[in-house]
Amino acid sequence: MSDSGFDYDLFVIGGGSGGVRAARVAAGEYGAKVGLAEEDRYGGTCVIRGCVPKKLMVFASGYRDMFEDARAFGWEVNDGPFDWPAFSEKLNGELDRLEGVYKSMLDKSGVDRFDARATLKDAHTVTLSTGEEKTAKHILVATGGRPWRPDIPNAEKALVSDDIFNLKKLPKSMLIIGGGYIACEFACILHGLGVDVSLWFRRAQILNGFDDEARGFVADEMRARGIDMHSGANLLEMEERDGGIWVKSSHGQEKTFEQVFFATGRTPNTENMGLAEIGVELARGGAVKVDDYSQTAVPSVYAIGDVTNRVNLTPVAIREGMAFVRTVFGGEPTPVDHALIASAVFTQPEMGSVGMTEENAMAQEPVEIYATSFKAMQTAFADRDDRVLMKLVVSKETRTVLGCHIVAPQAGEMIQMAGIAIKLGATKEQFDQTCAVHPTMAEELVTMRTPVRTS
Repeated sequence: MSDSGFDYDLFVIGGGSGGVRAARVAAGEYGAKVGLAEEDRYGGTCVIRGCVPKKLMVFASGYRDMFEDARAFGWEVNDGPFDWPAFSEKLNGELDRLEGVYKSMLDKSGVDRFDARATLKDAHTVTLSTGEEKTAKHILVATGGRPWRPDIPNAEKALVSDDIFNLKKLPKSMLIIGGGYIACEFACILHGLGVDVSLWFRRAQILNGFDDEARGFVADEMRARGIDMHSGANLLEMEERDGGIWVKSSHGQEKTFEQVFFATGRTPNTENMGLAEIGVELARGGAVKVDDYSQTAVPSVYAIGDVTNRVNLTPVAIREGMAFVRTVFGGEPTPVDHALIASAVFTQPEMGSVGMTEENAMAQEPVEIYATSFKAMQTAFADRDDRVLMKLVVSKETRTVLGCHIVAPQAGEMIQMAGIAIKLGATKEQFDQTCAVHPTMAEELVTMRTPVRTS
């Protein structure tokens, strides 16, 4: 029993990155009595069904280009074949190890773990699927999200992102439905592993919300690699035929694929949790409504991460968890800072982005656009046609760099560093005053002198 008279000072629902961080910091650093319930696997979407296994698959799929480059640089290497079962076994072993790390961190912090589903009975009580009830002064909902399937006949025959990591074998052909980062990343991954990939998306371009020039650049590179891409294409019908899945698009195209994969978005995990029944407000689509401090309409109940549908990235959920703990247990009211969050899309090539797109910046104020596209040294030597893009969006008035967009191998690594400068409000002149590291791709970020466009 905690000093507050409840079983716990804090009860966390959800064992993903955000929930685990909040639980162990509240217990380990602030001395709170904490319980946590997880109905599936510890580590959540990122560790078990998302970022980590996906990035390992990105690494695996990238070796095909490396083999090609190696031959151009004088090495005698063969292309494969790729052994999916061997990779999959090692992948699952790594995920098991990481899940063990998450459990261990909770245990070492003194958090009580419950391997059960938790729902809310009232503002201070959770009911576990084991039949137990636990009371808490504060409840933190960190249940994340799940893949969404379109409401069409036979949709259950298709895969979603959770299923990709559990395939027994790689299909020879796959249709991916969607144009967001999950669709595009897996299109590149599976193509790199030797799958014949088609990508159908309903908008005019992939990666909606990212900089137009950058996402167009990614699309061109994906097509050049051999991914069959169709814009403005909706899936109308699908059914099992001839050992595969027959599909028909809004363009009238009919084709049979070995597998179909829906990458059509995600939805918050709030169903049948008792949230609305106790007064927690839900947005359209089921996301938990919270204020700047992650507090819901019920004062004792908070929510962080993808379940709030604010910025659905793992590091954001972790920071939201830290802000919650400082606010509630540290006596330091800490609003969540969602400004200037850098992100990476692990396509081939990668895209890194931080700050404003060219389009949004131009709608806000007069800007200068600095951009360059070129063949990287390694690619040029290997006689491959792949190009990279470096782009800065600069305020004419303040000279502040409002946005940076990179399409290149290792763009995720580069945008992390650029994000620090942009978060600090660096100006174009401060970029210019930074000595270049030569020869690198990223040196172009500090050597571009003349804008290619102004507004």
